[in-house]
Amino acid sequence: MAKKHVLIVGGGFGGVKAALELADDDNFDITLISMTNYFQYYPNLYRSATGGLIAESQIPFDDIFGTKRLSVIIGEAKTLDKKTHVLTTTNGQVYRYDILILALGVVTNYFGIKGLAEFAYGTKSVDEAKRLKAHLHQQLIDDQVPDQNYVIVGGGPTGIELAGAMTDYMKKIMKNHGIQHHAIHIDLVEAAPRLLPRSPNSMSRSVARRLKRLGIKLYLGQTVQGETADDLKVNDRSLTSHSVIWTAGMATHPFFHENNFNFGMHGKVAVNVYMQAEDDIYILGDDANTPYSGMAQTALYDAKFVARNLKRQAREKSLKPYKPKQPITVIPAGTKWAVVQWGAIKFYGRKGWWLREAADFLSFHDYEPWWQASEQFMTEFGVQEDCPQCQVATNYFDKA
Repeated sequence: MAKKHVLIVGGGFGGVKAALELADDDNFDITLISMTNYFQYYPNLYRSATGGLIAESQIPFDDIFGTKRLSVIIGEAKTLDKKTHVLTTTNGQVYRYDILILALGVVTNYFGIKGLAEFAYGTKSVDEAKRLKAHLHQQLIDDQVPDQNYVIVGGGPTGIELAGAMTDYMKKIMKNHGIQHHAIHIDLVEAAPRLLPRSPNSMSRSVARRLKRLGIKLYLGQTVQGETADDLKVNDRSLTSHSVIWTAGMATHPFFHENNFNFGMHGKVAVNVYMQAEDDIYILGDDANTPYSGMAQTALYDAKFVARNLKRQAREKSLKPYKPKQPITVIPAGTKWAVVQWGAIKFYGRKGWWLREAADFLSFHDYEPWWQASEQFMTEFGVQEDCPQCQVATNYFDKA
């Protein structure tokens, strides 16, 4: 039987895992198209933005794939001819396929709110994390006082993780910059009447209590109306800030709209019981209209499912239907504290934090051998500051 050429688009959780699962099977030739030459570990980006190592949020493809038999192309998908099985990238390169796996991930959605795209910061990529961290330092250097308000928009996992980390981080870098005796005002704005609106009420209450103990002010049921260079308008009132961080909205990748895919609920791509959008086109992770899409564990689960079915198909076995699996939810909120939902079980505190650390280690092992996963895991305990003043201060305090 002739080998099938599998073209995988997207270098995130789903795309990279699918490539790993299929690379050693002689029935397939694998090409992975990614916008970067590394795998971005999205769950740790909030740490990289608040003093952690950039290395804890990215793993080079060379470390993941090693000598595995596949091709990695740096590029961005643009157009798709479904009849001729041809995908074209933004730089005009053309790739033919027998099987297409699309794991593009979602994009930031500002919901048309004026000023956000221009003035707000984000933590959706390594570059955004670097930009936010540089801003936090530069604002202290320029003004010699903290911003009047550090405003995080979005009461989902990303916003909560960032808010929890910001309190200690701002105290630390203010000390490094010689700025003391100033209060730090961190605000969290959420349009829904509670945090984590898709989670049980008990989780929302636990996280809200935790954030309030950290001194974070919650604006719940509050709608963002616009942003200028100097403030954020929320429910017809202004919050003075030059440090607004947007974590509230994500949208299905525009590639699917531009190439005439069908959509299901929540604006996500409609798929059948085999995760197919159309014949020989599979959708993984955040863009697929499945019950738990949007979670890293779901993207991994999808990748394994599709890879196993493709292997079954190559051996002329019947395909198995997709059965959604509820992921374990672990959301940190400050140092050594996290809330956990594991099926019907819910708990929080230090035990939840250690479970998150264990989950990170296991996630790294999904992509690397044990020894490499161990090295990657250790990056979570490092510190990285590009600010020269903080580097000097850190060295001083370490010696002291």
